[in-house]
Amino acid sequence: MNQDELLARLNGIEWNDFECKRAQRGVPEDAYKTVSAFANTAGGWLVFGVSEVNGGLEVTGVEEPDKVQNDFLAVLRGGQKLNRVIAVDAHRVDVDGKHVFAFHVPELPRSEKPVYLKGDPRQSYIRRGAGDEQCTQSELERFLRDAAQDRYDGAVLAELTAESCFDLETVKWYQAQFARRNPEHAEITDPIAFLLNWNFVVEQGGTLHPTRAGVLLFGTGRFVRQILPRPVLDYQRIDTVFDQWSAEQRWHDRYVFEENIFQTWQGLVARYMRVAEHPFSLDPTTLRRNDDPPDYVAFREAAINLLIHQDYGDHGRKASIKLFTDRTVFWNPGDAFATEAELLDPTEKEVRNPAIVKAFRRIGLSDQAGTGIRAIFRNWHELGRTPPRLKNDKARKEFELVLINKPLITDAMRRFRETLGTNLTPEQADALALALSLPEAEPLTLTAIRSLGIGTTQQARAVADHLVRQQLLDQLSDTQFQAREAIRQRFAQEAQAQAKDQAGTKSGLSGGQVGTKLGLSVEQHTVLAQMTDEHDVATLMQWVGRSNRSKFRDVVLKPLLALNLVEMTVPDKPNSSKQRYRLTEQGKALRDEVAR
Repeated sequence: MNQDELLARLNGIEWNDFECKRAQRGVPEDAYKTVSAFANTAGGWLVFGVSEVNGGLEVTGVEEPDKVQNDFLAVLRGGQKLNRVIAVDAHRVDVDGKHVFAFHVPELPRSEKPVYLKGDPRQSYIRRGAGDEQCTQSELERFLRDAAQDRYDGAVLAELTAESCFDLETVKWYQAQFARRNPEHAEITDPIAFLLNWNFVVEQGGTLHPTRAGVLLFGTGRFVRQILPRPVLDYQRIDTVFDQWSAEQRWHDRYVFEENIFQTWQGLVARYMRVAEHPFSLDPTTLRRNDDPPDYVAFREAAINLLIHQDYGDHGRKASIKLFTDRTVFWNPGDAFATEAELLDPTEKEVRNPAIVKAFRRIGLSDQAGTGIRAIFRNWHELGRTPPRLKNDKARKEFELVLINKPLITDAMRRFRETLGTNLTPEQADALALALSLPEAEPLTLTAIRSLGIGTTQQARAVADHLVRQQLLDQLSDTQFQAREAIRQRFAQEAQAQAKDQAGTKSGLSGGQVGTKLGLSVEQHTVLAQMTDEHDVATLMQWVGRSNRSKFRDVVLKPLLALNLVEMTVPDKPNSSKQRYRLTEQGKALRDEVAR
């Protein structure tokens, strides 16, 4: 960290990877809690010689720099106050003659966590926001489970016998998929012998016992629930946009899967097929269309990622998939061991459940090692949509992936680019669009630029550097950028102007202009023509022959609402059971105009 980077940090607030201590003449005791928290979470900078003054951060300097630095490094290398030796990256910065130390504390590998104080694992800390929090018992157990040399899913369940706990239909289904995928392997027809061959059953003392992975993947419901006293997956379809939903609102379709993982997968495929438009043939086993389209690959990889990487030792939290009309949210108990940047690299990653992962890959239900997240981002980018959002929370040990059904390049963005007076490559244009789509306080990172289908960090940096040279982005740090304020304001003005143009176009249409200006479909014309009173959504769907409520809302009803041609009778409660729809005055005028 150099002086400019330090001062840039000090002009903000203490981030989750940045902590300041006064440390004028000695190392404060709570500095070691921060070391524990950074090492257990995602790493961070610990700065000595900076104090909080009037709610801000001010350089006050370390008055005995040699003593403070030597004492601190000696403790980190001593292995007594902390249970691990911590190798920090130390930087000394002089600001206006005052000495400041910046130490980068790395995140430790999962096998070396948790880092704790005074030989007491209960004195383990994690970083949340700008503070250090002592681990709860559940959080400590998660660390210890992930640190174990013997993986949790490979443990032998000696209290169970192989003859009693497997669902033979699931095993036979898997054997059939395996034989089709791996014709070079000799066929083993006996289910138990097959599972024994692939280490889902282990012989001990002359008795065959299942492994935990074996029961989770192939077990009967009774035995799955015996070793996993919470659901495998909570699936919810919520027919509203994410921003208009609250946890108190009821879902429109829900199924809580408590079967084995492969039965859960098959059930999830069936549920997804109900809401997916599919005028094509799908393999019901793999959810692959014949020509392998990107939208299905993205959902498929995200769903399988959720099933194979969750922490099955966490019995207090369950995985969930929530399908909103504008996005799908996949949430998992259990963080990824890799960083978000590493997840985009085409290299094999360390996984939490190696036996479960291999079982899926043997039958082609997961892309080759290390490419699943990349495939999701690549396929979503091919659709022209806003990149998926990743949140790999190492403090809470949870992972969230959000597929956003929103175009990255809007009409307003296209018009705005024409006013810039500079030629941008598609990659540069996408990066600028992403920067402008982010909240003002959220920087554009190199990892975010890579999410646009850009292969390496070096290529992402070249894209960002060009936009900085063109004075379209400001560089905040070595890896973070932000749309220039003047550019952001110009884009906002362009978007407002386009919205006004569209509003004017909507209000003055003749019947012959309806199709070209508003772009209404035949189904939307049918709804407008027959809407003479207040009608429920089932009636509207019947008029156009639709059976999928979610798709009807997205494709037919929501555009009519957005164009102010149709309105809700209960607008403050979009999901009310008493909700009806009627024409607005503008809708009535358009209906009558078209009728003439």
